[in-house]
Amino acid sequence: MSNPCREVITLQLGHYSNFVGTHWWNLQDASLSYDPEAAAGDIQSDVVFREGQTQGGHVTHTPRLIAMDLKGSLRTLRQEGCLYDPGKDTSAITWDGSLMMHQESPPAKNSFLEDLDRLDRGEILAEADFFSSSQPHCSGALSVDTVNSQLARVQKAYRLEGSVKVWSDFLRIHLHPRTISVIHQYNHDGEAHRLEAFGQGEALLQGPVLEQLEDKLHFFVEECDYLQGFQVLCDLADGFAGLGSKVTEMLQDSYGGRGILTWGLAPVSHPNSTPMKDLYHMLNCTLGTIQLANHSSFFCPLTLRGGLGRRPSSPMEFPHLNYDPSLWFHSSAVLALALDALTLPYRLRNDSVPMWQLADSLAVSGRKVVAAYGAIPFPMMHGGSLPDALSACTDSLPWRPLSSCPEPGDGQCYGQWATLRGFESQRLISSLAPGDKPPTPLHSLHSGEDVLASYIRSFYPTAPLALQMVSSPSKLTPPFPQMFSQSVGAQGFLQSRLPHPGSPAPVVSSAPVMTSLQSGTAVGQWLSELHRGVSAFDIRRVAPSFLSQGPEMADYEEALEQLRLLSRCYRDDSGGMMRSSSEEDDDD
Repeated sequence: MSNPCREVITLQLGHYSNFVGTHWWNLQDASLSYDPEAAAGDIQSDVVFREGQTQGGHVTHTPRLIAMDLKGSLRTLRQEGCLYDPGKDTSAITWDGSLMMHQESPPAKNSFLEDLDRLDRGEILAEADFFSSSQPHCSGALSVDTVNSQLARVQKAYRLEGSVKVWSDFLRIHLHPRTISVIHQYNHDGEAHRLEAFGQGEALLQGPVLEQLEDKLHFFVEECDYLQGFQVLCDLADGFAGLGSKVTEMLQDSYGGRGILTWGLAPVSHPNSTPMKDLYHMLNCTLGTIQLANHSSFFCPLTLRGGLGRRPSSPMEFPHLNYDPSLWFHSSAVLALALDALTLPYRLRNDSVPMWQLADSLAVSGRKVVAAYGAIPFPMMHGGSLPDALSACTDSLPWRPLSSCPEPGDGQCYGQWATLRGFESQRLISSLAPGDKPPTPLHSLHSGEDVLASYIRSFYPTAPLALQMVSSPSKLTPPFPQMFSQSVGAQGFLQSRLPHPGSPAPVVSSAPVMTSLQSGTAVGQWLSELHRGVSAFDIRRVAPSFLSQGPEMADYEEALEQLRLLSRCYRDDSGGMMRSSSEEDDDD
């Protein structure tokens, strides 16, 4: 059933969150159609995009987004954007004396950004299909229809691994002038004036920063007819965790009854890290987890790290990805693909589920922290069927942890929301001839929903399960990194024949993805490990500077106690939760 458009406002708080967000918005833009006569797709883009108009009368679609970052984080991107550029206004200049001009060379643009500029000038329309049916990159030079009518037939590939320094280096869409908010009190680069501690971030949300945020929120909220809520992407390992806790608290106080789904983002590694910085990262993650969970409908950490402690295990591996965990450009792309599927339930054109319903189905009995898992890409053979793909994964589920949370194992699952997207043109049920014996029970079922539900329930027989299946895949347009193994074909499905040695791998233009959001005893185990990690030392002796700008010691100890109590909410009915001896000691 078709639904009215229930708008969502997105907030991205921090540099890594903006990396993930940039990939996520590029994915949304790739599926966005501006042709009103085109067939409606699965996704209702107006949920997250807003329609506007340039001074030249061109229709634009920009994200309903507020992105916060530090001074020096934008490089070539103008804070106010270029869609509605009124030109330079010199009327306020009244100085009659002499002037000394100092010219500074602008940062160099990579090949992708240079091509965007050339496209705006109308120079490379023959190479322009790295755009979707979207708007030109800068204002007014070309109409949308002109760009759409001259899209190239050959896709241009980019290798930006060595040139991406900030998230705007691979941003392919326009941002509204009210989107970007730069925090000038702290620097993105260098060692001085860094936003490193939770308390620094908490203290930021006052004065000009608060006024600017409230102004931007008011603008985007006022133009919504049916605002369903906010999706918040927040850096978890630095001071933005503290800022995010205050922002979500403000949203909770000001927009009660709206959904607030918060995703805590953490990269696999940080540049120029030290043991003391690693300690700060763990403390920020700990305080951020409990405070963001307190003020959100649910909170889900997203990271490819092997853990959020000081000594994590190896980064997460995926059978059909060759990504570089040390590159934020790569790891954020993996998480954005997962987030594209994880956020589908409340973005669908038909049979969508509002944010509050998604949260209520998972955050039961105070369990507001959930874990994410993903199969990226979903391992389905080209020309195969869903029963064939799932039958090949009988010993273990195809997905991998995306929250540094362990596999559920023998623990209890209290609720799960699974999403499969991208099975377009593939068979959802078996095509057995009449009289043939099904090779597995899955091959005897008569709908894709029954196949997927039966498979998942074989691992979680008693857990409540909600399913969402969407045929359209995530469309991968340049400059999304080509980090897939040679076993993956152009549509993201597995190939029965690998390319000949020495021949180039196919450019993957779409990907099927399967994700799962879960609440279960594995989350409680993860929270307990986080609590033990920060309880193992005296913060006043080991890291006294962390508390210099807050929180107070009493507030810090209260947060740790809240974390301990929260972890206990996830114990199974028998009181077990796969408890170790150290956990038993913590209870005494």
